[in-house]
Amino acid sequence: MADTGKVAIVTGAGSGIGKACAVALAGKGYAVALAGRRALPLQVAATEVEAAGARAVAVPTDVGDADAVDALFAKAVEAFGRVDLLFNNAGTGAPPVPMDELTPEQWLSVVDANLNGAFYCTRAAFRQMKSQEPMGGRIINNGSISAHVPRPNSAPYTATKHAITGLTRSTSLDGRAHDIACCQIDIGNAASEMTARMASGVAQADGGIRPEPRMDVAHVASAVVYMASLPLDANVQFMTVMATKMPFIGRG
Repeated sequence: MADTGKVAIVTGAGSGIGKACAVALAGKGYAVALAGRRALPLQVAATEVEAAGARAVAVPTDVGDADAVDALFAKAVEAFGRVDLLFNNAGTGAPPVPMDELTPEQWLSVVDANLNGAFYCTRAAFRQMKSQEPMGGRIINNGSISAHVPRPNSAPYTATKHAITGLTRSTSLDGRAHDIACCQIDIGNAASEMTARMASGVAQADGGIRPEPRMDVAHVASAVVYMASLPLDANVQFMTVMATKMPFIGRG
């Protein structure tokens, strides 16, 4: 694919959804800055982006560190000149234990990665997208089915994903004056390292343990590419992509 001149930053890009989306965006001509905590998987993913015909830079980053996020954006702009797309994908969960057994450290770890990190990246994207020429860009937030309904023993993850919906709405509103579009993709059971345990069985709202169907992560990547492809005067504000037979409708 010919270089479009567009530039994407993808967080959590070393594996799973982030890696699949980075490679898919590369296939559509985006140069990609890949961010993640683990340097080796990140470099492997960057190699796949380059194999798809795109320029890539791997930037080991803890998105829960505001200074590290600012450095990520500086390196992306240094390498590629601008930022047209941010995919806020990095995230983590806490152990699925009863709420009274969660430690403050476990709670804060999820908040830092899932919510603070998304905000720090959004803040940095606003600074860059407002100042570049032409002005503007798009931010896609990875919400979750858990932005709608929880799984058992998932308070930190569910709370942060509900908060991401608020961040999406505020960003979408505040970005209008600067041609910054913001949208959210809520993903259910994409096959990745994070959902591997679903094949053997996970806790259900009725107290049972049952396996759940998963879908190919490529479907998520295709959806993100579509959302990114729209002109800035059009926006998929919210999209849900899920395994058809997963227990979402009727969950709880």
